[in-house]
Formats: sequence, structure tokens, C-alpha cells
Amino acid sequence: MTKPSSKHQLYGWLLLLPAAVFLVAFTYYPTIATLAKSFFSQGTALRSSEFIGLENYAYMLDDEVFWKVAWNNAIYAFFTIPISIALALLMAIWVNGHLKFKSLARMSFFIPTMLPMIAVANIWLFFYTPEIGLIDQLSSVFGFESQNWLGDPNTVLGCIIVITIWKEAGFFMIFYLAALQTLSPELEEAAKLEGASRWYYFRRIMFPLLMPTTLFVLINAIINSFKLVDQLFILTKGGPDNASSLLLYYIYEVAFSFLDQAYASTLTVILLGTLALIAIGQFLFLDKKVHYQ
Repeated sequence: MTKPSSKHQLYGWLLLLPAAVFLVAFTYYPTIATLAKSFFSQGTALRSSEFIGLENYAYMLDDEVFWKVAWNNAIYAFFTIPISIALALLMAIWVNGHLKFKSLARMSFFIPTMLPMIAVANIWLFFYTPEIGLIDQLSSVFGFESQNWLGDPNTVLGCIIVITIWKEAGFFMIFYLAALQTLSPELEEAAKLEGASRWYYFRRIMFPLLMPTTLFVLINAIINSFKLVDQLFILTKGGPDNASSLLLYYIYEVAFSFLDQAYASTLTVILLGTLALIAIGQFLFLDKKVHYQ
């Protein structure tokens, strides 16, 4: 094999240059700048920013709103991730089978994914609006009283969870559908010849072979569970009493409503660190168990 000439090497680096510039400008530099800013105070027109070490992190540990928001995010992730993945798998199996109007069913499941987040929020606002909303209109037929779904701390987070599951399940379904179509039909035929039930075939053959796709979907679901802003901005603005506020929305509020970019940088570092640890843990402990050679 001949060694590439310096001219060809130059061409290769030039082809990589645009992507490298964007990667550094919009990923590495903002991350490093955010980490650095978290060690400084918020400057004003009369007072410049000063190095304060870990004071922002100490303040975060005493911030009751941060802990409430973190708890909200944990509950939100706990419900949205497994339910979205389970629904996506069930929908993929259904539309991959012998079904009339299969294309229509697939399109119907995927349509919520194509809608912009702002449009989704406004659609569901029509459902949740007290008295005139679709849910209250239907419940009034059965004699139930009107409910302020987005104004009640006991129901508002559940309403946001329902919207997320409705929007994300169809997106994850596409990946499972693609994976199902790569499985050999001979596997199912052999299982039937051996007398295996559908549940046994799913549990011992299909689902293990879908584990690489499940890992990929799981990583995406975890990332999505920490980046919700649009729906909260339209529907609740984190209320009532921060009952629906999530970590990224709280960062947005701190940075752009309270104008404390230093503390927002601190919260961002914690968010990025949490996602990094989760991703590393998944690849270290799950990646080796899901691939079959």
C-alpha cells in the first residue's frame, strides 16, 4: 500500500476543517467557557466579575428550588423513559406485522414527532384548558367537575409527562421498526416449529436481538428527558410553585430572567456532568451485554 502524498493529506484535512471548526466553536469552546464561568461571580455594569472558586456550587447545594427542580426531573425521566420505549416497541411490532393500512398506521404514529414543540404545546393546551378544554368537555359528560390540569401542583407534571410520551414514542418506534426488519423471518418460523409461544419468542429471541437498538434509544430518551424547555415555556412557565419546572428550564430562567449567567453556568456544568456520567455508565456496563458477535 502506497503512502498518501502530502497533497492528499492536505485535502483530507481541508475536508475535515469545516466540521472541526463547527465542533470546536459550538461544542468544545462553549463547554470550557461555561466551566470557567462557573467559578466567577456575575458581573454588572458597576462591578466586574470576580473569581469566587466554588461559591456558586456551595450556593447550589443550599438552593431549595434547584433540589425541587432536580426531583421533578428525576420523576419526569423515571416515567417518560421506560413508557416511551415500551410503547415504541409495541407500536413497532404491531405495524411490522400483517396489518391492513400498515403505511397509514406508521404515519399516524410518527406524525407527533414531526410537529414542532411549540405546535405540540398549543395543541395540548386545548386539551388541558379548564372548562372549555377537550378533556373537561368529555369528563363533564360523565358528571365530573372541571379540573385545572396545568394549575394544580398535583397534576401538572403528569400532564407534561403525557405530552412527552405522546411525542417521543413514535420517534423511537422508527428505530425499532428498522431493527425488526433486519431480523430473519426464519427465526420466528423455527420458534413456531419448536412450539414456542409468542411471548417466549419475544422474550428469549426478539428482544435480546433488539438490545443494541434499545441501548441507542435509551441514550436518546435520557438526553431528551433533560432538555425540555419549549413546552414548559408555553404551558406552565415552570409553575405553579415550580411544580413543573425541570432542570434545563430552570437554567434558562436563571440565565435570561434572573440574568445570573454565572450561576446558570454552574447548573449547566452539573447537567452536563450528569449526562456524561450516565452515558459513560451505559457504554461501560451495558454496551458489552447487548451486542452479539
